[in-house]
Amino acid sequence: MKKLLSLILAAVIAITVLTACQTTSGQENTYTVGICNFVDDASLNQIIANIRAQLEKIGKDKKVTFNVIEQNCNMDSNVLSQIITDFQTRKVDLMVAVATPVAIAMQNATEDSKTPVVFAAVSDPVGSGVVASLEKPGANLTGTSDFLNTEAVLKLIFAKDPEAKNVALLYNVSEDASAAPIKTAKEFLTAKGVSFKEYTGTNTSEIGLAADAIIADKCDAVFTPTDNTVMAAELSIYEKLADAGIPHYAGADSFALNGAFLGYGVDYANLGVKTADMIAEILVDGKKPADVPVQTFDNGTATVNTDICEKLGVKYDDIAELFKPFCTKVQSIKTAESFE
Repeated sequence: MKKLLSLILAAVIAITVLTACQTTSGQENTYTVGICNFVDDASLNQIIANIRAQLEKIGKDKKVTFNVIEQNCNMDSNVLSQIITDFQTRKVDLMVAVATPVAIAMQNATEDSKTPVVFAAVSDPVGSGVVASLEKPGANLTGTSDFLNTEAVLKLIFAKDPEAKNVALLYNVSEDASAAPIKTAKEFLTAKGVSFKEYTGTNTSEIGLAADAIIADKCDAVFTPTDNTVMAAELSIYEKLADAGIPHYAGADSFALNGAFLGYGVDYANLGVKTADMIAEILVDGKKPADVPVQTFDNGTATVNTDICEKLGVKYDDIAELFKPFCTKVQSIKTAESFE
């Protein structure tokens, strides 16, 4: 009888151990990813949609599961801090920072825990201090950059209007992503002998007032880098700029989607896909963020809003011909709130 009981006990232990191993294995194949978006705008939303879609595809291919927790701090630093704390409490396997302010906050919050962070759409990762270098990030962060070729955008202003003499620089002084391109814009315009004036705001209402001032000053054109505050305000300012005959040139196709004359820059859908690939490299393949190079992209696509062309009294085909020598690609878009 004792021998029989011993055999039964041994069998139970074996089954328990096997079950435990299977559970552990299942846990190892499931990853929780916490995504924090900086603000609700077309570009950043497009990035997240493509991260989700690509993670789902990778999950099927590699037979793993990505549980995605998505939050939006809406440019509120206190809410951002709460979101990061929540991610840490939930012990997420990896955090995703969408835009520079979120990346900086996550960098500061994970210095001790070493939780891996993959950022998306950080325009100047080295200049903002997020990574040591693009090739060797050097800490627990890496990701994708939407670095803007500022001079390429400004050249388009003068391709359309060689006589432009007064350019408005519209941006939020608090956004790290805008600092480097605005500096470059000032240097470019100064060297060209073109006057410029800075118009700034820290929220949608202030950007609206800045747009009113641009119109009152009768500027020839407006330049905005990949500035999320202006992006969030674009739908509320584009009509009055167009009605005043002032073309708005900006650093992402989502600006053109929301009514700017032109958006120039990276393919944010592709940026989202590549961000998801990097997440999988770290979680599934076991790579360290410090050793995964930051990815940058071609900035050669100019997206022109045909509705605004009509308001400005120009033909899209003529504009496309003017811009063709300065771009890898010129494409058209119509005004809408979000990408389909």
